[in-house]
Amino acid sequence: MNRLRVLTTLAKPLRLMPDALHSAIVARACNHFMRGQGLEDRLKDLEGKSLCIRVTDIPLALSFTIKNSRLFRSRNDHWDTRISGELADFWLLATRAEDPDTLFFNRRLNIEGNTEVSLAIKNLLDALDFDWSAHIADVFGHPPPQVLAKLARRLREQIPVR
Repeated sequence: MNRLRVLTTLAKPLRLMPDALHSAIVARACNHFMRGQGLEDRLKDLEGKSLCIRVTDIPLALSFTIKNSRLFRSRNDHWDTRISGELADFWLLATRAEDPDTLFFNRRLNIEGNTEVSLAIKNLLDALDFDWSAHIADVFGHPPPQVLAKLARRLREQIPVR
């Protein structure tokens, strides 16, 4: 199944849920996956700031506020920074299949709002390099069980790195 078909299939159920529910689910998932990644210090600089992610082709607006180095669902009528683009481009960004700078400079993703906050978020995205082993160790303890360490190695081998 090609990527476009998968995203088209994914877009259909996304249209059925309200934005607030999407925001709550994505915030929880992001908070889980940020564990062990050392992002706390970088997120402290964004304390109290709000971010909106607008997926233009669904349409969908995810709204978050950053508090205590975590994402929380917020109202979508107020944001410091908003990133807009199509679902396929956010997928490329999330899977690191495309460089964030390329997506922004080619205007496939647009960022607007407070310049300082926008730049901090763009730099955070640029520097993001997910470490499965650190995540598993943070979630399950140090040292992670052997089975989980093997899983982390396999996941690292399966996910393309640019």
